[in-house]
Amino acid sequence: MHIIAHRGFWKTEEEKNTLAAFERAFSNGYGIETDIRDFDGQAVISHNPADKYCPLMTDMLELWKKYGKPALALNVKADGLYLLLEDIFKEYGLTEKNYFLFDSSVPEQYIYIKRGYNIFTRSSEFEETISFWEQSKGVWLDQFTECDHIADTVEKLLTSGKTVSVVSPELHKRDNKAVWELLKKYKDMDNLILCTDTPKEAEEYFK
Repeated sequence: MHIIAHRGFWKTEEEKNTLAAFERAFSNGYGIETDIRDFDGQAVISHNPADKYCPLMTDMLELWKKYGKPALALNVKADGLYLLLEDIFKEYGLTEKNYFLFDSSVPEQYIYIKRGYNIFTRSSEFEETISFWEQSKGVWLDQFTECDHIADTVEKLLTSGKTVSVVSPELHKRDNKAVWELLKKYKDMDNLILCTDTPKEAEEYFK
């Protein structure tokens, strides 16, 4: 199992998606999940609509390079980013092994696939049909309201050969104990990722 820190390794709500949270994650050996948009012709980091105060994606990637290029889960929050990202990805050496894009709209996802980006598709209790299954390297496995479906789904996805990134329930303000207990038996699998708000606790739990 690989652990990625949701919006960085933050200590307060205000630190989410900041360079301080990213550096703390990278320096502790974690990859990150973060949100990318465009503002004034540049790729920026922001979950909400962007403004001039948002960190530049390139500033995050400078830290990422410094700490050995750990895993990046890049949540695409705006359409039309693919041209901006192409030059950035080439400059910083993002490859299939160290990043994936997810959550773009279906038309945009199709464009990303055609242009050779590394894409994860989605699965949740609201998405019975998984789009772009064959073209996707992995699956972003979410659970918005409950976790009942996840036991069979994790097993099927992991044995299919896809990489599976599980959204830990605390991201949706729910207790994570049942899901973490379920994932224990898969913790030695290299194609499993856990995206969590509490990376240090997850590391200790799954040792």
